[in-house]
Amino acid sequence: MVAEWLKYRLGFRFTAITSRERLSYKDTYYIKVWDESRPEVVGIGEAALFRGLSCDDTPDYESMLSCTCANIDRYADSTVDLCRYPSIRFGIETAIRDLRNGGRRHLFDSEWSCGNRPLTINGLIWMGDKTTMRTRIDAKLKEGFSCIKVKIGGIDFAHELELLSYLRAQAPEIEIRLDANGAFSAKEALSRIDRLSRFHIHSIEQPIRQGQYSEMARICNVSPIPIALDEELIGLNDNGLRIRMLDEIHPHYIIIKPTLTGGFSASDEWIKLAEERSIGWWATSALESNIGLNAIAQWIATHRTEMPQGLGTGQLYDNNIPSPMTLNGEKLWYDTGRTWDMQNIMHK
Repeated sequence: MVAEWLKYRLGFRFTAITSRERLSYKDTYYIKVWDESRPEVVGIGEAALFRGLSCDDTPDYESMLSCTCANIDRYADSTVDLCRYPSIRFGIETAIRDLRNGGRRHLFDSEWSCGNRPLTINGLIWMGDKTTMRTRIDAKLKEGFSCIKVKIGGIDFAHELELLSYLRAQAPEIEIRLDANGAFSAKEALSRIDRLSRFHIHSIEQPIRQGQYSEMARICNVSPIPIALDEELIGLNDNGLRIRMLDEIHPHYIIIKPTLTGGFSASDEWIKLAEERSIGWWATSALESNIGLNAIAQWIATHRTEMPQGLGTGQLYDNNIPSPMTLNGEKLWYDTGRTWDMQNIMHK
């Protein structure tokens, strides 16, 4: 096999704000793989490095991409040696699987990838000022979402409580998920969670920064809102570390991001460990373009989960890769009557 990579800058339609940073663009990396005997058939994967969050955000990242592509045959049957570079591992796994399936971006057989069944996703409310967030809430409700995820921790907490009060008043039956991105201190977390609980919250992601196992375990044990771990999974690249974290903290849910957790094989391992411990899970994208988003959606569909997934990032960018994925309210479909437009990748 032959492989090469290229860098691609995705432009946000708006400034995306989290409790950590403000984003107007995101660089991603596409990996192309082909056999010299059939150069017209190309497998494509996305190594969607998340700057400031991925454990493989290192100065040698692009050098590692080059080294990986130069030795692509080494990873034809196993990518375990790439465990310290989870985004590259995800990109390589996707590209090789795509190549072996004819370079059609059809990675897994499922009712979703055949266009027969949609995936249910949550609506995502990005941080912004109070007026902007209220406008975004109204839009998601109008679109018919039954599960809405709200990012918190970026504006005044009192204003966030007002917004949640507004959301709950407008939609008494809707499922509300919160994502704090580690914004609370360990000292204040429970008092804030208690105030949030009156809005009948489904779960809150990562209320405090990752790595504080004893504090997170204490919060999980007494919190009136179920705790979901997100960033806590990053960098735990072997089962010994994963088991230690799950057994020490014992969260209510884990949230799996294949770009950050190491692709399909590592993510399947996370699911296995969680289910053995009666810990719930769902998966989300991590600001990938449609290449990565498609791969994650196809993988999720094989698990046939009914829980709303976090797969709404495909509409964030004004220069995304045109794909057969379509969003109708909270339903993400794969339209087999549409084709991929790969011009921006194939001819660079």
